[in-house]
Amino acid sequence: MDHAITPVRTTCPYCGVGCGVLATKEENGIIGIKGDPLHPANFGRLCSKGSALEETVDLDGRLLGPEVHGQSASWDTALNLVARRFADAVKHHGPDSVAFYLSGQLLTEDYYVANKLMKGFIGSANIDTNSRLCMSSSVAGHIRAFGSDTVPGTYEDLELADLVILTGSNLAWCHPVLFQRLVAAKAARPGMKIIVIDPRRTMTADIADMHLAVRPDGDLALFSGLFAYLAEKGVLDHGYIDTYTTGFDASLAAARKQHLDGLCELTGLAPSQIGAFFQLFATTPKTVTCYSQGVNQSSSGTDKVNAIINCHLATGRIGKPGMGPFSLTGQPNAMGGREVGGLANMLAAHMSITNERDRDRVQRYWASPAIASKAGLKAVDMFDAVADGRIKAIWIMATNPVVSMPDANVVRAALQKCPFVVVSDITRTATASCAHVLLPSLGWGEKDGTVTNSERRISRQRPFLQRPGEAMADWWQLVEVGRRMGFGPAFGFSSPADIFAEHAGLSAFENSGTRDFDIGRYAQIAPEEYDQFEPVQWPQRPGEITEQVRLFGEGNFFHPDGKARFIGLDIVTPKRTTDHFPLTLNTGRIRDQWHTMTRTGKSARLSVHIAEPFAEFHPNDADEIGVKSADLVELKSTHGKVIVRAQVSERQARGSVFVPMHWSESFASQGLVNALVPAVTDPLSGQPASKNSAINARKFAAAAYGFAVSVQKPRHMNAAYWALAKAEGGWRMEFAGDNVEDWTQLALTMFDAPADIEPLGYHDTKSGDLRLAIFDGETLLAAIFLSRQPVAVSRSWMISQLATQHTDISKRFAVIAGRPGADKPDSGATICSCFGVGVNQIVSAIRSGCSSVEAIGAATQAGMNCGSCRSEIKGLIDGCNVVAAE
Repeated sequence: MDHAITPVRTTCPYCGVGCGVLATKEENGIIGIKGDPLHPANFGRLCSKGSALEETVDLDGRLLGPEVHGQSASWDTALNLVARRFADAVKHHGPDSVAFYLSGQLLTEDYYVANKLMKGFIGSANIDTNSRLCMSSSVAGHIRAFGSDTVPGTYEDLELADLVILTGSNLAWCHPVLFQRLVAAKAARPGMKIIVIDPRRTMTADIADMHLAVRPDGDLALFSGLFAYLAEKGVLDHGYIDTYTTGFDASLAAARKQHLDGLCELTGLAPSQIGAFFQLFATTPKTVTCYSQGVNQSSSGTDKVNAIINCHLATGRIGKPGMGPFSLTGQPNAMGGREVGGLANMLAAHMSITNERDRDRVQRYWASPAIASKAGLKAVDMFDAVADGRIKAIWIMATNPVVSMPDANVVRAALQKCPFVVVSDITRTATASCAHVLLPSLGWGEKDGTVTNSERRISRQRPFLQRPGEAMADWWQLVEVGRRMGFGPAFGFSSPADIFAEHAGLSAFENSGTRDFDIGRYAQIAPEEYDQFEPVQWPQRPGEITEQVRLFGEGNFFHPDGKARFIGLDIVTPKRTTDHFPLTLNTGRIRDQWHTMTRTGKSARLSVHIAEPFAEFHPNDADEIGVKSADLVELKSTHGKVIVRAQVSERQARGSVFVPMHWSESFASQGLVNALVPAVTDPLSGQPASKNSAINARKFAAAAYGFAVSVQKPRHMNAAYWALAKAEGGWRMEFAGDNVEDWTQLALTMFDAPADIEPLGYHDTKSGDLRLAIFDGETLLAAIFLSRQPVAVSRSWMISQLATQHTDISKRFAVIAGRPGADKPDSGATICSCFGVGVNQIVSAIRSGCSSVEAIGAATQAGMNCGSCRSEIKGLIDGCNVVAAE
């Protein structure tokens, strides 16, 4: 008799949308992933990354046991060493000689124990997180304006608004499920308007009624100008301003210093564009302004946040249905980390490290021997302190700063000379190579705890997989080190439920509504209740049951006087380019990859859409340096260089170059773009400016180019450029070199081909072309293509041959040709990762009469699962229509 397996309700580990997931594991090991239709963040939707989660939970490359100095060790040996080295550093050099660097990938319970150990028992605030790189400017802006790090609204507000402004947010690729909710809302209410403010015409801009291609960092001037315009036109809510705010007159005077001519210069926008934007905002009361990394990752990021908030406070458009500023969080638990004080300048439960009463309150609650008395080192400053020797021991958990930090090569060098480095992770990341002690952690599907999404909604991550090897939860590792350092009574936690209850209790401790974060309702939560915990928005005060919460609609801010603050802003748009470095580098994410690819890089489905690091140029800039699409290009800054594939697109602004931040030494020879980014930070938030770095570019003229597919993972090549990606049935690799003498030997040494197998193929010494296929019986083991020009073969078709049986010689020679016969059309580059639908298939459907995204979906299935590719499909439809019209 068949028994249905009850799915485990958990939460996606990717972006800050916080989608609910239904996960199952069959007796035969097959894992099933579906969206949770009952979760209020996604209502059953998943993006391409969430839909492919089952491909990322294998044990390939997993850390399965502790290691000390590269050798296997017991947990006792490893933890005793960690505790001793940290205690020794504190004893001889003081508490500020040690540091923790954490991650928005951690669960709230992990974060809570780390923060308690460092700030309350070691006595230092040197605990920071990779959330510093994505959301700390929002935190600083919120605290300046509201007196607390509070996101006022809910996801529903995007659906209820008549105007949604997306500034510095490629919502379609970075928060795809929320984007699909917005698309559905606009379809239901065609009168809804969407404005996208971004230097690039991203896929998000394709649903916009207005795209403002603002200059890098020009959005500060734009929103300050909007504030002055609203006052000039009398579009102000004086009742709200007078009752609930202070500082209005001074902030307005600062905004009025900028005139229209100067505004056009700073923003790069025409007067008509600025006027249309200002008028639409002024005449549309139900307005939501969503912002993300394009705002935050700036040397003026905090000021940008406050410029946006000023406009909403001035019009009273905050905390009401369909109104408000909305910070879109980058990571699955950046919000949870902020709640427990995971940033160096915060205490737990949104209390302030600079407030003596807050410090006393937390110390009494924890019964701790000490409490950090000043803010600790923020991320960039922390790794500077590692470099100059002030920090003697650092523990890095669930993040890869050697790849993700600005000036990444300097961070690596700092860790390599640090006296003691501990890394807790699930794989051997680039950062793990610097560790003296490696601790194996639990990954998604094994973890047990909570996360908080962008709308303040707390959800459970639940395990559905067995704990692999000796891997242990991050909170357990921290608890054990705390006990070994002599703090046993304070670290008596035996489960995540215990930790969550203490965390909830602290949030309510001496809190009579004077602090925003309060989940005291759960201070006595029992393990059974914790197991059944349903997604809920905070605040959830003791004795209250609150469904959906908007804040600040009727004031009640968290400054001592209960009022919000308008912030007067100096308008500065830094120009970093020079004659020698004339281009502006903008880094960011792509649709199907996540952070440094330690998880998504395992998925063939997620690697098929974009398999190489690339640089996107405007056509005029590409012409000036002699680069065409698919050429290789070398980018340089004063800090380093990369070699990536060129893409030429009208979507890119003139003078700017976009490069994704995902690639590291694990997947590309010279794709580490953060090696180019200087460690320039916002002076208030400490957040690095990752969107505005000066670079130059030149064509990389290789002597030879290559492409290969292989069942086995190829060896990394001694070539100037290579990029490796997982493929269905094996691997794919692009490569190029500036001096290749023995191509045949180079090709064969990439793979462990059996010695008795003779490759099939040819080598034309005159043209330089070499094509080899290695078969074991009817199975293709590998195929290698080399040429003096970029290799012209069908990538998608060649990958499909790894899973094809080649029963006769004609099929084998087709492999050498590198493309299908006339009777088997080439599907082209993959657009829809979920169903493997290529661009040629979609174009064919358009030419057959499909004129809408829905019609394309019905004909090909493209765009019918997660919807992440729907913007690209629409772009193809529009492009074909333009060609037809011409």
